[in-house]
Amino acid sequence: MDVVSALKVVGLSAAPVAELRGGLPLALSLGMHPAAAYLLSVAGNLLPVPFLLLGLGRLVPFLPRLPGRIGGWAARYLSWQRRRHARKFSRLGDVALVLVVAVPFPATGAWTGALLATLLGIPPRRAFPLITLGVLLAGGIVLAASLGLFSLL
Repeated sequence: MDVVSALKVVGLSAAPVAELRGGLPLALSLGMHPAAAYLLSVAGNLLPVPFLLLGLGRLVPFLPRLPGRIGGWAARYLSWQRRRHARKFSRLGDVALVLVVAVPFPATGAWTGALLATLLGIPPRRAFPLITLGVLLAGGIVLAASLGLFSLL
């Protein structure tokens, strides 16, 4: 494994849309050992989380105040996210945050988990371990899918 390949995997795994759902298959396609692919993808996916948890709390209140359509769009999006997940969080508690991060579907993952933790007032010290657990589980699911283990079922 060369440094450039490792940086590609970490970078893609840290990106908001792809996250480890893109980074882990990339690592495997580059010929990395599954354990190395998993570790690099998880590390890359977790890299922005502390910054998101600390920064979003300061940024989110200002988004709806942005001028023009951007502020209106931000207000609707943030309101939609709160409504969409508030019942799950009140019913399932911390497990809901782990599941939002762990389920490898579009619009889920560490970035969404950090945003939801911020919107729902979950303190960063409590949210980070939950998001980490979700990323570890998502990594296991994506690795198993990438290796074709689900086709055995």
